[in-house]
Amino acid sequence: MPHLSIQTFLPQVETYLKNARPLNIPGWSPDSPSEVLPLGQGEYNMNFIIQQGGVRWVLRVNTGSQIGLSDREQIAYEYKTLALLEPAEVAPKPYFLDNSFHYLPYGILGMAFLPGEKLDYTRDIEDAARLFARYHQLEIPEVADHLIKEEQPLSLTYQRCLRMLKVYLESDLADPDLSSYLCEVRDWANTARLRESYYQNDPWYCIINTEVNNGNWIVNRQDDTFHLVDWEKPLWGDPSQDLSHFRVPTTTLWKTDYRMTETDKARMMSAYKNAIDDSHLRDTIEERTRLRDPFNCLRGVSWCAMAWVQYRRGDHLLKNVDTFRKLAMYTDINFVRNLFDPFLQS
Repeated sequence: MPHLSIQTFLPQVETYLKNARPLNIPGWSPDSPSEVLPLGQGEYNMNFIIQQGGVRWVLRVNTGSQIGLSDREQIAYEYKTLALLEPAEVAPKPYFLDNSFHYLPYGILGMAFLPGEKLDYTRDIEDAARLFARYHQLEIPEVADHLIKEEQPLSLTYQRCLRMLKVYLESDLADPDLSSYLCEVRDWANTARLRESYYQNDPWYCIINTEVNNGNWIVNRQDDTFHLVDWEKPLWGDPSQDLSHFRVPTTTLWKTDYRMTETDKARMMSAYKNAIDDSHLRDTIEERTRLRDPFNCLRGVSWCAMAWVQYRRGDHLLKNVDTFRKLAMYTDINFVRNLFDPFLQS
């Protein structure tokens, strides 16, 4: 299958708009000319700005699923989640869903465009923590049964890591030293995941994003607003997942050179607790998050190890040069040891 490029895909988006004529977009008319501009490309999606005069909105093209859903299910999963989040005003407002595959062989989502910039870890971690608290406390109706429930938090992450690690460990491209060390980490995690009884004995369910790196935030400093814009793999689970994923090195270093200090983490957690109404969650969130950290590190390294092999073999539908550079960094034996030696030796 040929690799998709956001630049070369522009004409197909233009053709889609003419043929599909999507509705329910405030101020936009399918009968008037629009300009299509590339916004951003990930590993599983392409995002375009649709501009018509002063009206702008985002058309999202989904090319795969990270949570085992079919292509039709994946884009619907994201659309339904954005609809749930609308009252909290923490995510883009969804406009329409098209998973008919009638005009394009991919799922399509239309949503509001949010102007702003990426999150800056040096100045925004407390505001981010407060936004976590907003949607973690959002009352979700019982009809929202599309969300996958995280019943075994650490085991769920561990099992996903096993599947990803297998791609690397069974590849003839793998570095033998890294493979050996990853097997050691894998065996440690197999025992450590039993600590998830902590969550099972004291559950606190809410909607969680699970993918909160700085590139998925839109910060509008003029309007003083914060939003999370990538909701392709949310779960019904424990709030510690988002807090842990936000602070671990595998997340902060993905698009920046930033690594949280212990002081940074304390400020973040304090801001979160001050925004939480439930006293029990405030009292337990530190321990909930601490147990998550090594598993989120393993998740990041496992995905990178798998993706590194896929990129080398040419299996990835979408290609991103910056991503490949980070994959090389995250599969460096010294980097991986720096992450996991403290956990293995504790």
